[in-house]
Amino acid sequence: MKVIINKKRIPIEVLTKKWERIKGYTWRLETITTGLCYPKKRYFSTYFYCQPVDVVMTDKNYKILYLYPKLRSEKRIFFKRKVYYTFVLPVNSTMSLKIGDKLNIDKK
Repeated sequence: MKVIINKKRIPIEVLTKKWERIKGYTWRLETITTGLCYPKKRYFSTYFYCQPVDVVMTDKNYKILYLYPKLRSEKRIFFKRKVYYTFVLPVNSTMSLKIGDKLNIDKK
């Protein structure tokens, strides 16, 4: 799966197993160049993240409902309604996106 933003393809890893979802990007020191997708996750926290990330929350049709650019470590996003997918992307990758836009997904 890949997210396409400004003709740039960002590889996405879909996290479905419990341990993968807990681990995410915690304690990762190398620069984040890929993204994560959390299906059915309506809240998010960046505790123990070593670098900032962009967080995008969408509905089932990938319409952007909430957008959190440059989310630093130890921040928490509380429960949000109607959210189905939560995407964690490299910092500054969502600068051209707005709430209400549709996230371009390539499922290949």
